[in-house]
Amino acid sequence: MFRSRAKTEKSPTDQVTADSSQHPRDPEAPKGRPTPKRSEAQSQRRRAATTPLDRKAAMKRQREARRADLARQREALASGDERYLPVRDKGPVRRFVRDFVDSRFCVAEFFLPMAVVILIASMVRVGQLQNIALLLWLGVIVMILVDSAGLAMRLKKQLRERFPDEPKRGAVAYGLMRTLQMRRLRLPKPQVKRGERP
Repeated sequence: MFRSRAKTEKSPTDQVTADSSQHPRDPEAPKGRPTPKRSEAQSQRRRAATTPLDRKAAMKRQREARRADLARQREALASGDERYLPVRDKGPVRRFVRDFVDSRFCVAEFFLPMAVVILIASMVRVGQLQNIALLLWLGVIVMILVDSAGLAMRLKKQLRERFPDEPKRGAVAYGLMRTLQMRRLRLPKPQVKRGERP
């Protein structure tokens, strides 16, 4: 009984909004809400101007921004500009690790060319040559392991001395992964010459 009555009768606010939509508001009459501050009104206008009207425009804008970011990252990887480097390459610790690795010869950086030579030698159908290829393969792996262990110990020591308060998690693994790349293919590009102190 009460429900049906509530449904049929309009609330006073509904009547007011209906009346106001039918009759235009008098310019002298109060508007029923506070006037926004100038800064708020300007920010609302700016937001309305920057908000795209459709999803296609928003997606296009996002793609362009992503493309620009990637282009900046590529340039930074080539030049060593810290501002636009990827997160994994940023910071003084990572820069020092890169310089430490790039300033010396590492056996691991010649792994790929040596692996190709050994693979070709092992495919030749000569028993003696295949035995030599197998021995070479074992020798290369042992040399890489010994060289990498020595490099890791020296790098840890240097990091402890130079960056006692900086977080160094993953820095040694980052350096060892860099040794596996040939010098000219490393990214970010080497900023120091061989034999130069980092």
